[in-house]
Amino acid sequence: MQKPQQKPKNPCFSSGPCAKRPGWSFAALEDAALGRSHRAKVGKAKLKEVIDRSKAILGMPADYVLGIVPASDTGAIELALWNLLGPSRGVDVFTWESFGSLWAADCKKQLQLPDLRVFSADYGQLPDLTQADWDRDTVFTFNGTTSGVRVPNLDWVAADRRGLSICDATSAVFAMDVEWSKVDVVTWSWQKVLGGEGAHGMIALSPKALARLEEQKPRALPRIFQLNKGVYEGDTINTPSMLCVEDALDGLKWAESIGGLPGLIARSQANLKAIESWVATSTWASFLAKDPATRSSTSICLSTNADAKAIAAKLESEGVAYDIGSYRDAPAGLRIWGGATVETSDIEALLPWLDWASQ
Repeated sequence: MQKPQQKPKNPCFSSGPCAKRPGWSFAALEDAALGRSHRAKVGKAKLKEVIDRSKAILGMPADYVLGIVPASDTGAIELALWNLLGPSRGVDVFTWESFGSLWAADCKKQLQLPDLRVFSADYGQLPDLTQADWDRDTVFTFNGTTSGVRVPNLDWVAADRRGLSICDATSAVFAMDVEWSKVDVVTWSWQKVLGGEGAHGMIALSPKALARLEEQKPRALPRIFQLNKGVYEGDTINTPSMLCVEDALDGLKWAESIGGLPGLIARSQANLKAIESWVATSTWASFLAKDPATRSSTSICLSTNADAKAIAAKLESEGVAYDIGSYRDAPAGLRIWGGATVETSDIEALLPWLDWASQ
């Protein structure tokens, strides 16, 4: 096969940090409140604007609160686990990829929860979600970033649950439809679907989760892990980067300009559809997620009978695709980010290069 002539205009297909939105330039950051305190009026206003625009785009219920916290999605989910889980109620953790496994391990080894059940599945599959006991608290990832496997929906979450539904949704929020009535805690990071910069996390809490915070005797926690009411008004636990805040606002404004959540979902689905059409005729690549209903449209993971590391290295050297190797703990393969900031035309331009590099 001859080397293709057309390259993707943007070769950034990393699953985090992810590609910037189309047309992004440093000019988008010109209004950043650099050198200003995040507690000054201008700083707090920008932080609150990130919260308000995020809630509006996602259609979050008015009685849910949303806050900006340190340490990306990892910080946000750990805040949820350490503040909300305890010995008074059993906990179920569902895991089918690297990060879910980390949350399960922390529940066992760090939190040392006395009544813990872990339901696991191999990469490419989902565990049996019907095993959830909704008298207990439940922790799960909406979309497995390192496996390309997502929950197809939240029908399995009981509407009349007594326990909390705690969802790591970092590569799902802004790309997939989250049924808010089925989740009490949702976490994500800026560097995923909207292509923001790293180190900042978001945590959304339902009224039931807020009530748990007030009722449960808190653990002794470091200051950086303590949730307080001011977090939901932009009064962050520690100092955020106002440059990253401006970048997050730019991503949110772009999302609004393309039709909000429906527009974001449509762009991501179009990227998955392009890869699905190509995989259908491929002789060397297949989806790690065998069930189409569980196939991620953001972290699109492929199995191959070719040398995946060699393919990734070859395409990087050609300036065609960066960072498309599978996650370090996942089975050998390729992982192509298909979130909304990636143009479908770039996905389509990439596909012939994959065939070329596999030879």
